[in-house]
Amino acid sequence: MCARYARVVPELPDVTVYVERLRAKTIGQPIEGIRIASPFVLRTVAPAPKELVGAKVVGVARMGKRIVIEVDGARFVVIHLMIAGRLRWKARGAKLPGKLALAAFDFPTGTLVFTEAAKKKRASLHVVAGRAALDEFDRGGLDVFAATAPQFAERLRGERHTIKRALTDPTLFDGIGNAYSDEILHAAKLSPFRTTQAMTDDEIAALHAACKATLQKWIDITRAEVGDGFPDKVTAFRPEMAVHGKYGQPCPRCGTKVQRIVYADNEANYCPTCQTDGRLLADRSLSRLLKDDWPRTLEELEERKRTRV
Repeated sequence: MCARYARVVPELPDVTVYVERLRAKTIGQPIEGIRIASPFVLRTVAPAPKELVGAKVVGVARMGKRIVIEVDGARFVVIHLMIAGRLRWKARGAKLPGKLALAAFDFPTGTLVFTEAAKKKRASLHVVAGRAALDEFDRGGLDVFAATAPQFAERLRGERHTIKRALTDPTLFDGIGNAYSDEILHAAKLSPFRTTQAMTDDEIAALHAACKATLQKWIDITRAEVGDGFPDKVTAFRPEMAVHGKYGQPCPRCGTKVQRIVYADNEANYCPTCQTDGRLLADRSLSRLLKDDWPRTLEELEERKRTRV
């Protein structure tokens, strides 16, 4: 696996379980201390973190891919893990882990440690007061679980995008990223680069069902793994996944080798047989070079491999 794909932004299933376990461990508990280890992580100045010391946690929620901890007085801690940020639950007063540490929140029940394993610090921590300030973090994405079929279809067809782009746009859909969009599209048997406005009603219904079923499946799997503990190994590269991170491996449905397209800092993984009628999708970085020579089917690809040996 390429190093740049070794870490990914935690998505809806991961953040959901983080929130559930934080609720279990912190609701009703006072914040005994807040330790800021990295000045780069704190993106707000008022209220100051020290003003929350002594306040009790009254709620923990998910807002897209963000985690929101509410304390007395309608004040909120907003955490965005980005790519390499992670949360750990440690013994009360635990020592911060060197260069990885961003912040720690001490409770009578233990310490929540916020880390980031990357040189470029992208993870963020905001402390805000009032619902209006909190609402500024809402990107407006549709919750696929709560959405009706017409609402889902309207949102999908509202702008002309590829399905992959639409699903991962936080202003369109809530909490879905690169990894789970691959799994959703495989479950729905749809090409990641089919345009949303070209989709039939049946395809949209299948996509909506796949969104709910796939995300719920991975919430349930993660819950079962974590149990009464806390998520320690949050990753989107799971052996049970059908296509994401499975380039060159057999599709669990039909046995065809999984293909991928690499673009920008991301990739799309798909099964040609199940999702694109046997056609290979041109990798943008290669298609400019290969142009008309880009193989259009698996048979062409295998023939090219044989002739190069």
